[in-house]
Amino acid sequence: MKLHWRIWVLIAVLVACALFIFPPGLLFQNGVTIQGIEKNSTEYIQGLRNGMIITSINSIAINNVEDYNNALPKIFLNNSETTKITMAADGNNFVFFAQDGFNFMVTDIQKTRLKTGLDLSGGARALVKAANKTLSESEVNDLIAITNQRSNGYGIKDITIKPVKDLSGNNYMLIEVAGATTSDMQDLVLSQGKFEGKIGNITIFSGGKDISHVERSGQQSGIEACYANENGGEYCRFRFPISLTEEAAKRQAAVTGNLTISLENPEYLSEKLDLYLDDNLMDSLFISKDLKGQVATQILIQGSGSGKDRSEAIADAQKEMSKLQTILITGSLPYKLEIVKLDTISPTLGREFTKNLIILAAVVFVLISVVLFIRYRKIKITSSVILTMFSEAFITLGIAALINWNLDAPSIAGIIAGMGTGVNDQIVIIDESVSNVQASLKERIKNAFFIIIGAFFTIIASMLPLFWAGAGMLKGFALTTILSVSVGILITRPAFAEIIRKIIKD
Repeated sequence: MKLHWRIWVLIAVLVACALFIFPPGLLFQNGVTIQGIEKNSTEYIQGLRNGMIITSINSIAINNVEDYNNALPKIFLNNSETTKITMAADGNNFVFFAQDGFNFMVTDIQKTRLKTGLDLSGGARALVKAANKTLSESEVNDLIAITNQRSNGYGIKDITIKPVKDLSGNNYMLIEVAGATTSDMQDLVLSQGKFEGKIGNITIFSGGKDISHVERSGQQSGIEACYANENGGEYCRFRFPISLTEEAAKRQAAVTGNLTISLENPEYLSEKLDLYLDDNLMDSLFISKDLKGQVATQILIQGSGSGKDRSEAIADAQKEMSKLQTILITGSLPYKLEIVKLDTISPTLGREFTKNLIILAAVVFVLISVVLFIRYRKIKITSSVILTMFSEAFITLGIAALINWNLDAPSIAGIIAGMGTGVNDQIVIIDESVSNVQASLKERIKNAFFIIIGAFFTIIASMLPLFWAGAGMLKGFALTTILSVSVGILITRPAFAEIIRKIIKD
């Protein structure tokens, strides 16, 4: 049977979406994924990071979490002894020593690119604002940056932080943490960030009152130079200036006046400038010998990034520079936070919710199939509607995987709403096609599309306000609904019309 080009387009899109959702590289990949690695731990210092995939430990193959758990007793035979670990992760071997376990958690490799929100995976969600202060968009972005920095060492495996805005234009920060409890979220959000710069045990400046400006761009801010290192890779140095208040500059002059020149690095003083966030050491910076005893409000912050080649080293240096700039800026935020809305969902409830969604979808499909068969008495028409409905949902999921969208309960509801709209449009096409109107089949289908397109623009107009309603909580519903109906108009409706044309002609 010769297929119309619109049907071939539908088939091609379905194949592409299958590859987006089930990439072969994930389907056939073995190992476990690192999550919640502790910053400044031995493993982190040796190069292990969240998201890396472990395939073997001390030559023991690791295919899943069960293999990992079975391997640990074999590796750590005696908890009182330090064990040499050779770990294969992401194609590289990492060698370090551990005593009774690792400073990270692991999960099975996700076999699809679909990401689920807290409604399905469990965790906590908090809508946050500044107490007694209205934040601008830039202030919210700075607040998100400092919260991200703080969460790196928090020990929770999966955290998402993003800005949201309500219909009144108020800006909020939305935090979603997988596996977190209410107390975990309150500890993360309500503890006000404390940023300090110390030389030895003496505090030179504190965020919020001593840093007046951080230069993000310009001639003095950027990558300074790149060099080869001993390991065959490269490292690149960066620099950017900051401005201190007069009082902080005097404190620095008093402390540096008592320092000596470093014997190892004669261009710098004997002590470093240590940066602390919430009493955790974030970075240590060299102090130029020219600043010894000087009341200087301008300080040139320097640092470096490394990589296996120059491009990777430049990218790492830019990332480190941005991180330090963010810490210096956002550490100076002088306001406390308050939680506007706090929701928690247990993983068990999330799994039950997913199970119930699948059961509900199956019941709906059966009921729709029965009603359609009773109405039209043709198995081909009923099958076409059901297959088209599945196709729309599958393509919408494929697009969600492509854009890395978190599928939460509103998003799933949006897909279901789009499928309902799709069935309605297909019924319009069928009814127009089998009507007794004195017009050609082509004209009758064209009339059906006139009705469908009108409904499409109505749906789009009604969904747009939901991107901001409830501080963006319904954004998932609006997005997936728009995606679903757009997929219908552009891909599945034209293909369905050709299928119906073929069925009626036969």
